[in-house]
Amino acid sequence: VISVASNIFPQPVVKMVQAALNNNLETASSLNESLYPLFINLFVEPNPVPVKAAMKDAGIIETADVRRPLCPISQVNHEVVSETVEVLMAKLKE
Repeated sequence: VISVASNIFPQPVVKMVQAALNNNLETASSLNESLYPLFINLFVEPNPVPVKAAMKDAGIIETADVRRPLCPISQVNHEVVSETVEVLMAKLKE
């Protein structure tokens, strides 16, 4: 699997893939459903702009700088991505 979301949430993505490979489709589907908003919202702008912003917010990387012709994430989309990450973090702690 090549997953942009795994840069922020590696363990849930690994669990989802392992469940699918083990034919545990109920678990794989449940994890996919939980991660789906992240899968969608990490592409509100061209990759890797949103994921770099999320990784910076999470303290994983120091800067969310991107090379031209890409531009920094817009404030509106940064809020969308940040909220999605926060909601998913809270959900995964349950």
